[in-house]
Amino acid sequence: MRLCKSRAFAKAFLLYKTEVFMQGYIHQLESFGCADGPGSRFIIFFAGCPLRCLYCHNPDTWDMTKGKLYTTEELLKEAESCRAYWGTKGGITVSGGEPLFQIDFLIELFTKAKEQGINTCIDTSGAPFTKEGEWFQKFQKLMDVTDILLMDIKHIDEDEHKKLTGQSGKNIIEMFRYLDEINKPIWIRHVLVPGITDNDEYLIKTRDFIRTLHNVKRVEILPYHGLGIIKYKEMNIDYPLKDLESPTKERVENAKKILECDKYTDY
Repeated sequence: MRLCKSRAFAKAFLLYKTEVFMQGYIHQLESFGCADGPGSRFIIFFAGCPLRCLYCHNPDTWDMTKGKLYTTEELLKEAESCRAYWGTKGGITVSGGEPLFQIDFLIELFTKAKEQGINTCIDTSGAPFTKEGEWFQKFQKLMDVTDILLMDIKHIDEDEHKKLTGQSGKNIIEMFRYLDEINKPIWIRHVLVPGITDNDEYLIKTRDFIRTLHNVKRVEILPYHGLGIIKYKEMNIDYPLKDLESPTKERVENAKKILECDKYTDY
């Protein structure tokens, strides 16, 4: 009888511990980031991503289970140690991988961060987004504790988006629409890839889509680079763009002009 009670107590304690100390799979932490949201940021790179972008330079983040387990308390303790460098605009940015892949953990993390007065930012592809079922209810809850989002427009053309990422982009466009509907501030970033996204026709279509949104605070062009090829070699994965050069300075400036980057100056 005593043994049964001991087992029951141990099981109950384990459930309590699991419930209170939720854990998430984290790829790595960066103490000081200046290009990942307003001000200086403490960046938490989540492990796990459903997309397989041809130009991805972080293939080591694809598998969620290869990340290190952290509790929200451990992450916030690490972040707080850097708070003196944030200034008035800085805070925490979650990136990846894809942070929305671990939405329950993210809700807990950001809820506790807001309780401590920390600015919160999500860098996301939007790939997991859906307006259906329980997930959307969780996303609405997450938005209550999120200050700003950084979002990519991988490719404005649906067929080309599938070729580039391996998945449809329709739900991502739906996420853009929803964030505009609730007036949640976003930065838009577009990777300029020669022969894929560096195309005036596609850039004009991207600009026209951005013009329909009213919550855009910044638009940035990110020139393609092949710096991630080393990781592919280490992981014995073929890198499909290994022979591709970065876009020229002239093409980068052309893209900035078409997307009207100078028009968006908030934050």
